[in-house]
Amino acid sequence: MIVGVPKESYPGERRVALVPLVIPMLAKAGLEVLVEASAGEQAGYTDAAYTEKGAKIAPDRASVFAHADIVVQVLCYGSNDVTGKADLPLMRRGQALIGFLRPFGSAEIVEQIAQAGVSAYSVEFMPRTTRAQSMDALSSMGTICGYKAALLAAETSPRIFPMMTTAAGTITPARVFVIGAGVAGLQAISTARRLGAVASAYDMRPAAKEQVQSLGGRFIELPLEAQNAQDARGYGTAQDETFYARQRELLTRVVAESDVVITAAVIPGKKSPVLVTAEMVKAMAPGSVIVDLAAERGGNCELTETGKTVKAHGVTIIGAINLATSVPYHASQMYARNLATYLAYMVKDGKLQVNLQDEIIRETLITHDGEIINARVREFFKLPALAVQH
Repeated sequence: MIVGVPKESYPGERRVALVPLVIPMLAKAGLEVLVEASAGEQAGYTDAAYTEKGAKIAPDRASVFAHADIVVQVLCYGSNDVTGKADLPLMRRGQALIGFLRPFGSAEIVEQIAQAGVSAYSVEFMPRTTRAQSMDALSSMGTICGYKAALLAAETSPRIFPMMTTAAGTITPARVFVIGAGVAGLQAISTARRLGAVASAYDMRPAAKEQVQSLGGRFIELPLEAQNAQDARGYGTAQDETFYARQRELLTRVVAESDVVITAAVIPGKKSPVLVTAEMVKAMAPGSVIVDLAAERGGNCELTETGKTVKAHGVTIIGAINLATSVPYHASQMYARNLATYLAYMVKDGKLQVNLQDEIIRETLITHDGEIINARVREFFKLPALAVQH
């Protein structure tokens, strides 16, 4: 079986789906790798590095799609709504497509992918189970985003992060407050601490307290009880407006006392909850920085503008999206390892197993045989339930 790696076409995307390092692992699973010329260049991986590990180089995108049984991408059509549509005519029936698909994005796009006849697997639906941990690309990219958010904040802030004893006396450390202690939030705490800041965090999931404290962060407890704070998959669940209103009220003081606020509260398939209001921004000291990691879905801060950095009331609000692409070497390496583990898991005896009894495959498979077969996606877009699972 041939795994094809086309060059990412989303504007500014520098990552690549597979790196030379994982090619021997795929060869062991009986897979050949075909990489589009210069696909890894922007991430720091040359064509020569791929061929050295046993991959073949294809002259262009069309030949990758023409020869590959499985096409792997970082941003497939779905999460790439800018240039992704150009891949549709290149897809063929029975081909497998694996990558970030944003299955809750647009029903129309998921339908188009289904009609192309490909079996599309969405890596963001990987179950959060021990067995699937090494395939969890969402967590890998979250780690990079959290790291980068702390660096962006440090670079933008007019204050230095660490405490310093200098000839001019002692400088107090910066106060960084992280809202949402998932994978990205925890990495932001850890990076801010390494840079010498004092870090604190809040998350509505009680389980997060121990993780925050283990990284040396202070956990902010609010006298507030969330109803079923997390779903079976370990993700935060949406709460009602009364809960968010009370939460904002209680967070106001902490936000006002912080030099940097990093927000990372994302609920899959839903608009991000507004946790930092314009009023709260107004109460922050001039020169403060907000990095909103939920910007892609509208942002946790009321004043965030998706994809832009704006200033309001003397506060810089960074609404950067796709932060992982700014660290393309390691982001690609982590993503490739997740994908290679996933591929090795799914391919048995040179064939891709579509075993819907297997949770990992059932959860991640979105389209198959011209149909949207994923139960979560059908439910989300209010499509009638399929009578018989193939």
